[in-house]
Amino acid sequence: MEKTMFNYTKSILESVSFDPMLFCKEVRKALKVLLPYEIEQLTEWLSRFVEEKPELKHCQIYLNA
Repeated sequence: MEKTMFNYTKSILESVSFDPMLFCKEVRKALKVLLPYEIEQLTEWLSRFVEEKPELKHCQIYLNA
């Protein structure tokens, strides 16, 4: 089964969510490689994901820029 770049990005973000700085860095990297519709998916996923991890909420600013 082919793993999409969006799913790969989600798995990376989930694995680095213990470190807010690293998480933000990976969000910025994802924005460089994802397609526009994948960025929309990432925005939706990230808003749900950070509800349980408020220390990562500030990383959403990169998606709104």
